[in-house]
Amino acid sequence: MDKTLTDTDYLVSLQKVEQAAQRLRGVITKTPLLQNLWLSQNYGANIYLKREDLQVVRSYKIRGAYNMMATLPQVRREGEIVCASAGNHAQGVAYACQLLGIKGYIFMPAITPAQKVNKVRLFGKDMVEIILTGATYDDSFQAAKAFCDSRCSTFIPPFDDLAIVEGQATVGMEVLTEAAFQIDYLFMPIGGGGLASGVSSVFRQLSPQTKLIGVQPLGAPSMYNSIREQERLTLDTIDSFVDGAAVKCPGELTFAICRELLDEIALVPEGQVCEDILKMYNEEGVVLEPAGTLSISALKSYADQIAGKNVVCVISGSNNDITRMEDIKERAMRHQGLKHYFMVTFNQQPGALRTFVNQVLHPGDDIIHFQYIKKNNKEKGPVFIGIEVKHPHDVEAIKARMHAEGFDYEYLNGKQDFLSLLV
Repeated sequence: MDKTLTDTDYLVSLQKVEQAAQRLRGVITKTPLLQNLWLSQNYGANIYLKREDLQVVRSYKIRGAYNMMATLPQVRREGEIVCASAGNHAQGVAYACQLLGIKGYIFMPAITPAQKVNKVRLFGKDMVEIILTGATYDDSFQAAKAFCDSRCSTFIPPFDDLAIVEGQATVGMEVLTEAAFQIDYLFMPIGGGGLASGVSSVFRQLSPQTKLIGVQPLGAPSMYNSIREQERLTLDTIDSFVDGAAVKCPGELTFAICRELLDEIALVPEGQVCEDILKMYNEEGVVLEPAGTLSISALKSYADQIAGKNVVCVISGSNNDITRMEDIKERAMRHQGLKHYFMVTFNQQPGALRTFVNQVLHPGDDIIHFQYIKKNNKEKGPVFIGIEVKHPHDVEAIKARMHAEGFDYEYLNGKQDFLSLLV
């Protein structure tokens, strides 16, 4: 940027947010702000959840999508719109297409969970056509933009538009209207930054004392890196597991707002997200998708700071495919230090496996994966082994015993791309 900007340069107009709220009346659900007793007890704080998982499309995305589409000039509304999304924005756009009678073409990554694709069809009915293309949101975005330009259609961005930001800002307005207490901390997820831009703008004007924390997955820290370097950066690669927040580059508008208004951005490991998805389901009966859990997952690293404080977490989505639960459980257990994978070199002679089981493993250790292909004319062969332990520190003893017994090994837990091929 070529000039120093103050907060007021990027505050979203409260009047515009109120107009967006009026526009959305009867379209969206005014989601509740509920204290979560389990989280409150765990962190010694008053933890409140803004339950956007209870929204009509199970995320806040309908707010921005509908607000922008409802304010299009009539000539644009009579044409067709195009959007790109990893899932939640697509559902919001699809629902808006149905309500407003606008034809829509929706581009989604080829890896999008089937549950989200089916929901887009449900909300859009015969008003939308879905195109699955690309490995990431950014790939789909490029394809959607090219398609849009070729047809002179109207593009509905997921975050980088003022009308989108103003629609998402209604989340912040609702929180402040419902809260009969001073909010000390507000945690909100960031993908491209539409929600964080809108909500932080509202809070800076109406609750300036609140500490505003944006949250991104560790494997897709686009806004975090951009703010740290003071310029928009595009990540070369991302971990797309937290698909609703896996964005390679933040928006131009949203980067400018978040840079000026957020106090901090927290990065959360994908394994922590998985752990919290399972805990919220098992303890609270709340089904959340990975992006929907980000704000809860950030609490762990802020435990000392939020003790005794009033804290609000925006829960952004619950569009989770049940078929992902095994992968979620797997990642959670690795994050907790309870599952470990090794490539171990075995001598190709009788008794090698017995030695490993009897001398390396202890009674509490369990082999959960074993893959070995005998190599002819070779003295040694690699074995892929997965081990589940009772306590995280048990793995260090296993490594020591492998070394003592002469087993060479490579530890694989940090190599997600490799493990995804085998587990």
